[in-house]
Amino acid sequence: MELSLHTPRLYRVKRGQRLGDVAAAFSLPERAVAAVNGLTEEIFEGQLLILPEGGDLYTVRGGESKTLLCGSAARFAEKNKTERFYVGQKILL
Repeated sequence: MELSLHTPRLYRVKRGQRLGDVAAAFSLPERAVAAVNGLTEEIFEGQLLILPEGGDLYTVRGGESKTLLCGSAARFAEKNKTERFYVGQKILL
């Protein structure tokens, strides 16, 4: 059995950055960054954010499902920090 330590990726917010800017820079959905950090309002300069584990950022198209894209609804919710699923949504695969 191999021991694996997970060190969270941290990011300090720079002047003028908004949540969408930070999320886009790391190819993450905004809601995933907000959920991991418990955000209820806009970020501010100097704030330290935990960046969730990444993946491939993908835009949902018609006819696709959580299971098709992520293997199961539970895995989708775990990676994307939401149960919501709709066409045009940016998600992590």
